[in-house]
Amino acid sequence: MLVAGFPTGSFQANCFVLAHEAGGPCVVVDPGEGAEQPLDDLLRRHRLDPVAVLLTHGHFDHIFAVTPVCDGNDIPAWIHPEDRVLLTDPLRALSAEARQFFGGRVALREPREVRLLADGASVELAGLTLTVDHTPGHTRGSVTFRSGPGERSGPALLVSGDTLFAGSIGRTDLPGGDHEQMLASLRDKILVLDDETVVLPGHGPQTTIGRERARNPFLHGLRAPGRARGL
Repeated sequence: MLVAGFPTGSFQANCFVLAHEAGGPCVVVDPGEGAEQPLDDLLRRHRLDPVAVLLTHGHFDHIFAVTPVCDGNDIPAWIHPEDRVLLTDPLRALSAEARQFFGGRVALREPREVRLLADGASVELAGLTLTVDHTPGHTRGSVTFRSGPGERSGPALLVSGDTLFAGSIGRTDLPGGDHEQMLASLRDKILVLDDETVVLPGHGPQTTIGRERARNPFLHGLRAPGRARGL
């Protein structure tokens, strides 16, 4: 699997491109603020043609460029239904202070085609099979995307959005956030994955499930179903 990415905008949200190989179709994940030009450069460098945009959640630092990217390439955006409203009203998920900073309104519009993600669904795009896991906590509609290990594709891969970071987890104090849901998502959807799973987070460097299981202080005390204590 070809995996490439770059940070976008003031909040340095990671935008990723996933493809089976160079010179073919690809999917784009979370095109944030200012993603258009670096994304075009990356696609040209690897000779890739985007077929869809996948969104891990609806916060504006992850969706800011979704409409120009989708409409400019005539491709759909995929998002969980709980976060779809944020495509047009992103300030709904921000604090009152943050809304005032933006003047109380940010006008966005949906891409021409929006498709909805469901928990447990398999999305087959660009020669890839990605499993969708609904992981509420950071937002109501947060999801992760994972691919299984394969002889040609290497270790399993998890695109974790703002659910899991290297050394941290997503905040839950914004509208739509829920700390108990976050802990349940981490326990039931993240910690069940193999230690070798490579994690591509929404911000910061990549990591692995094993590294986070051992070192991430926010995961201490959480036990995945079926795992013995201390593992």
